[in-house]
Amino acid sequence: MEALAAPPAVPAVPDARPDAGAAWPGVDDPEALRAQLLDWLSQYANPGTRRTYAYALGLPVEWVDPPRAPTPGRARPPAAAPGPLHDLAWLRWCARHALDPRAATTAHVTGWLHALDAAGARRRTRQRMLSTVAALYGHLVEVGVVAANPAAVNRSRLGLSTGARDASPTVRLTAEHLRALLDAAAGLDHGRGGHAALYRHRAVAVVALLTLGLRISEVVGLDRADLYRSGGEEVLRVLGKGGLHREVYLTEPVRRALRAYLTERDHLGGDAVPVPRGRAAGPRSPMIATRTGGRCARADLYSLLRRIATAAGPALDGVADRVHPHALRHAYVTIALERGAPIQHVQADVGHASIATTQHYDRARRSRTSTAADLVADALTDPAPPR
Repeated sequence: MEALAAPPAVPAVPDARPDAGAAWPGVDDPEALRAQLLDWLSQYANPGTRRTYAYALGLPVEWVDPPRAPTPGRARPPAAAPGPLHDLAWLRWCARHALDPRAATTAHVTGWLHALDAAGARRRTRQRMLSTVAALYGHLVEVGVVAANPAAVNRSRLGLSTGARDASPTVRLTAEHLRALLDAAAGLDHGRGGHAALYRHRAVAVVALLTLGLRISEVVGLDRADLYRSGGEEVLRVLGKGGLHREVYLTEPVRRALRAYLTERDHLGGDAVPVPRGRAAGPRSPMIATRTGGRCARADLYSLLRRIATAAGPALDGVADRVHPHALRHAYVTIALERGAPIQHVQADVGHASIATTQHYDRARRSRTSTAADLVADALTDPAPPR
C-alpha cells in the first residue's frame, strides 16, 4: 500500500469560509482530526478509492495524492471547475456551519441531505455521499473517536433506501458501439509528430481494456507486471475495490492492442528488444503510460475516451456526449448477459461483491419483447380479444 503523505501544514477545508485562513472552522484540534481522517483513508489499499473518498468528503485530494513534480516542458492540465455540489461535500458543509464533524448528530446529517436535495443532487448521488459519510463514522466509532454513527439514518423515510434503486442513467452501449469506438481510436488524429503512432496504439489499448469491464481506476492502476500467464492463459491481475485482486482473461482484440502499444512504446524508449509480457520494465512500470513513462491520470483517459467517441461520427449519433468509462463497463455486463453468460461468471469478471449489483446492470432484458405494454395496447384497440 502506498503511504499517505500528509502536507506540512493543515490546509483549510477548501471554500469553507473566506476568512478561515489556515484554521478549520469549528475545530479546535485540526491536527488530530486530520490524523483521524488519514487513519481511516489509509485502510484502503486502492489509491483510487482513497482519492474518491477524499473528494466526496471535501478533503483536499493532496492529502492522499501528493502532487507530482511537473514534467519539464509539459504543464499539468488545469483542474476541473467545481461542480454545483462542490460546497456541499460533508466536511465543507460542516465547516460552513462551524461544526466539528465529530460533534455531528443525526439531525445535522439529515439537514445536510435536505440541502443536497434542494441543490438538485440526484437520489443516487445522495445515496453514494451518505454511504461515504457512514463509512467514515463507522471507523470513528470503532476507534472510539465518536460514540455513535450520526449517518445511521432511516434511509427509507428519506427516500434513500438501498433496496429500491433507480434505473441506471448510464447510456446503454451495444456491441456495434464498442466496435465503432475501437475503430475510431485506431484512426484518431494525433498530428504528424514522432509519437503519433504511440498515441494511436495507446488509444486503442485503453478502449480495449475498458471492453473487459474494468473500472477506469483499475485501468490506470495496472502495471506491466500485472500481465502474465496463469493456467496456460494470459490474464491481468486487477486490483479492485476493497483492495481485492482478481484475474481477468484477455481476449484476442485486447491481446493485439496491448502487444502493438507496448511494442511501439519499447521501441521509442530505446529498448532493442521489447520487454517480455509479464515482466516489469522497471519498478512498477505502468501498463498505460504518459509519453515520459509516468502513470496516466483518470481524467486524462476520460478526456481521451470522449475525443474517441466524438471522432466515431454517425456510429455514435445521439450517445457520443454520454460516453464515459463506466458506460463501457456497463456494456460488458449487459452484452454478456444478453449472450447468455452465467451471471456468476459476469460477477467474477467485473469484480462485483454482490450478485445483486450485477443484476442491476442487466438492462438487456428490458426490451420490446420483454414488456407487457403492447399487450395492454392491443386490449385497448381490440374490443374483443381472443381468450
